[in-house]
Amino acid sequence: MKIGMTYDLRDDYLAEGYGEEETAEFDHPTTIAAIDGALRELGCETDRIGHIRALAKRLVAGERWNVVFNIAEGLRGFGREAQVPALLDAYDIPYTFSDPLALALTLHKGMTKRVIRDLGIPTPAFAVVESAEEIAGVALPFPLFAKPVAEGTGKGVTAASKIADRTELERVCLLLLDTFRQPVLIETFLPGREFTVGIIGTGAEAFAPAVMEVHLTEKAEREVYSYINKEDWHGRIEYRLAADGMARLAKKTALAAWRGLGCRDGGRIDLRADVDGIPQFLEANPLAGLRPDHSDLPILCELAGMPYRELIAGIMRSALKRIRSAS
Repeated sequence: MKIGMTYDLRDDYLAEGYGEEETAEFDHPTTIAAIDGALRELGCETDRIGHIRALAKRLVAGERWNVVFNIAEGLRGFGREAQVPALLDAYDIPYTFSDPLALALTLHKGMTKRVIRDLGIPTPAFAVVESAEEIAGVALPFPLFAKPVAEGTGKGVTAASKIADRTELERVCLLLLDTFRQPVLIETFLPGREFTVGIIGTGAEAFAPAVMEVHLTEKAEREVYSYINKEDWHGRIEYRLAADGMARLAKKTALAAWRGLGCRDGGRIDLRADVDGIPQFLEANPLAGLRPDHSDLPILCELAGMPYRELIAGIMRSALKRIRSAS
């Protein structure tokens, strides 16, 4: 089986002059090598394609693959994660992970939370601020939490993201609007435990190999799973498996969100508990990072006794089963 690989290599964009934070979601060479190696161990023939422009050129040239293992994040717009899947759909080439609808929806955290709320899944009260004029209209009780509406890897999240009053709300919103050129998601701040739930599979067959709690040490930025804490997590973060009652509820909520949003094959759902100890949906990660020993999903699986190769195998099994059932 010939497997194409689509991805955005961080080094390529840094060489073009993009900054460290704006390329934070893009992939390290070790990620590509690890996925490639795992696929080859599973008996696949691999072909490293790269970003969407490289994919487009090769498609126009007539090249094809049995399946594309897609982890391309894209560079611009709310639909950036959906671009490669949409192009592959146009050429009738199957691929791993979620389709354009799910990827475009889940990148925009405000739209995602509207769907989650409609599904009856607990999520903190929120508002989406699209301009400076809308800041005064935020009517949520303090403390609040602010972040860009369509970024990952903790981009735009710092200790200042926890907001205590209207002065801080205006200052943080204006900074985020100016820096990221996109709306700001404002949520009720949740003071409880933080979880990420790894998920493998699609629909009714999706399962959670483990629930991982994110524990901040004294060296971490306080109270937030921020960009700095994620990027330089050694010494700042302790990742622990959790299996108590709250963790089981987090797993149940995560699977409901995964299925309700139509996510496929593998990824993560992030949650945090409220004052009553109820895990609340924060965001979905249907294109979760796959860098060994660095990204949350591989770390979670490794802690649960699932080697990296088995994680990739589980993703491929899910993708191939749904591809065969659709043909």
